[in-house]
Formats: sequence, structure tokens, C-alpha cells
Amino acid sequence: MAGDQEELGKLRDRIDAVDGEVLRLLSERAQVAHRIGEIKHGNVYRPEREAQVLRRIAEANPGPLPEGAVRQIYREIMSACLALEQPLKIAYFGPAGTFTESAAKKHFGSAPSFTPCLAIDDVFRAVESGNADYGVVPVENSTEGAIGRTLDLLLSSPLMICGEVGLRIHQNLLSKAESPAALTKLYSHAQSLAQCHEWLNKNLPNVPRVPVASNAEAARLAAQDVAAAAIAGEAAARLYELNVLAASIEDDPNNTTRFLVLASHDAGPSGIDKTSFVCSAQNKPGAVHDLLTPLKNHGVSMSKFESRPARGFGGSRWEYVFFIDVDGHRQDATVARALEDLRGCVGFLKELGSYPKVV
Repeated sequence: MAGDQEELGKLRDRIDAVDGEVLRLLSERAQVAHRIGEIKHGNVYRPEREAQVLRRIAEANPGPLPEGAVRQIYREIMSACLALEQPLKIAYFGPAGTFTESAAKKHFGSAPSFTPCLAIDDVFRAVESGNADYGVVPVENSTEGAIGRTLDLLLSSPLMICGEVGLRIHQNLLSKAESPAALTKLYSHAQSLAQCHEWLNKNLPNVPRVPVASNAEAARLAAQDVAAAAIAGEAAARLYELNVLAASIEDDPNNTTRFLVLASHDAGPSGIDKTSFVCSAQNKPGAVHDLLTPLKNHGVSMSKFESRPARGFGGSRWEYVFFIDVDGHRQDATVARALEDLRGCVGFLKELGSYPKVV
């Protein structure tokens, strides 16, 4: 026992010494970041550079900390260093406690100033007007599909995509109640209700389901009524001090939502990138085949193909535009040649941006 106590004391001394060295190195890193800010006159944030740092750190990680933990730690380090030079203002589709807020903090860390917006349109307007440096909006869910309003605004807005965030969506049953048996009402966003449809049919078949504007709003309402519950994420549970009566109740365990980071610019090449664009096919037989042929000819891999009514685009009611994601950066020779060829065979093409690919 005495030997154990002696070893424990030595280990604690060793941790203290390591902590001191970590702090010294963090301060050195912050000083270097400060100097970079001076050279670049405050324009320090570069999405491609941060993606490269996170990939390099993940590849060099010797353990025992898992890759996700290491990435999170370094994200916060970079976020804090950046805030010394250029405090960022981030607008996101809110309110507070939503999955979009979680995605924004996953991408930018906790140092920026985060502003919730009640509509996706408001996020676009905040960035377009300069009231926010960046915006974060959902664009598609692996279960429920594309977010139409985001796609419509990408078509008309001057903003570009400079990043993407993939967030595993874990839905939880939250309430002030101590047991699901006491529940008489269930609030949630319609999409979350759909994502948990089978679980709810099996476990709460007789509890009325009430769609609301957001999961955070559902949590707020549930916090006011001990007989009510909400389906929402952990952030909402913490914000409104709700009990987690059941965790991860989504029907699809791989349920994931993809979010876009919007800015007045896109990102430079990071080495593993994605390019998004929107185009219209000419109204003739084989038009969609012609649209895809340049990608095939130049060996460009397509990862997304989404059709959308051409609202406000000046065409007939049955005309469509196509949102396409491809692997590679638009500065890459193969992607650049494919886009150039595409311009010659489509009625319209708008590049939405290139940005680091979530891997």
C-alpha cells in the first residue's frame, strides 16, 4: 500500500510536469498564430489549412486517445488561437440547442460568437450583409433527404460553400418526467418524428405527436410541462435541464446530417476536396446524359446528383436544375476541364465552391 501511494505521488508529479510543458507549447503556438495574423493582417482563418492540420494530427496520433478526441482537442486549440487575432461571428440555423449549433461548434470550436437565426434565409442574409463572417445550414439528411430551402437559396445567393460538416444525429426522448409512462404529449420537428417513427410506434403508440419549428423549441415546450416530452439532442437536454428518458431512439443508427459552411469565398485546395455546382440541362432528348459525359470523360467522380424545380429561374413550371457534387477541387486540372466542357452543353452552370471533404 505504501508503495502504491509513493508511485501515485510520482505519477501525479509527472502529470504536473507534462501539463506545464503542454501549457508552454500552447503559448508558443498562440504566439506563432499571432505573428501569422500580423503578416496576413488579421485574415487568419483558412478552411483548407485547418483541414490539413486536423488530418495530419489524426494520422500522427499514437494513442491511446481516440482520433475523435484528438481532433476535438486540436479544433479547440485552433479556435482559441484564431480568436486572439480574428474573433469570428457565426450565424446558424437555430435556435440554440439545435443540431445545427452542434455542427457549427464542431467545425469552428467554441471560441467564435454564435448567433442563432430562426430561418435558413436569415443565415444567408446575415453573411451576405456582413453581420456574420460565416453561416452554417443543413443541406441533407441520410434518412429524410435534401433540405429544399437551402438548395433554393444556393441557386440565388452570391455566397459560396467553404466547408461541410457531417454530424451523426442521435435523437433522445427528453422530459421533466421520470418515466415515459407519465407522458401525454410529444413535441419535435417533423423530420425528427419521421426519423424515430418505428421506435415511437413501438414504445409510445398512444402519445400524441406535435410537430414544432425545431427540436430546441420542442425541448423548451417540454421543460414547461412535466407530462410532455421532446425528441432532441443532448445539447437541448443540457440547455433546458431535461431528463434523458431514452437515448439514441432514431430508427437508423447511421442517421447523419450534412451541413454547409457559407461565406463570401470558398476554400483553397487542401488535398482532399469536394466541388459543388448547379446547372440546368437543355430541354432535348439525352440532355442529362450529355450533362454527365464531361465528368466521365475527364475521370471526375460524382458523389451527389440532386434535381430541384427551377424556382424563380425563369423557366416553365416543369423545368429543373441539378445540384452536383464531385470529388476534387475546381482548381484541379481534371475538374477544371470537366467544368469547362460542361459549360458548353448546359443552359446554365453556377459553381457553388470547393472545400475540404469530410472523410
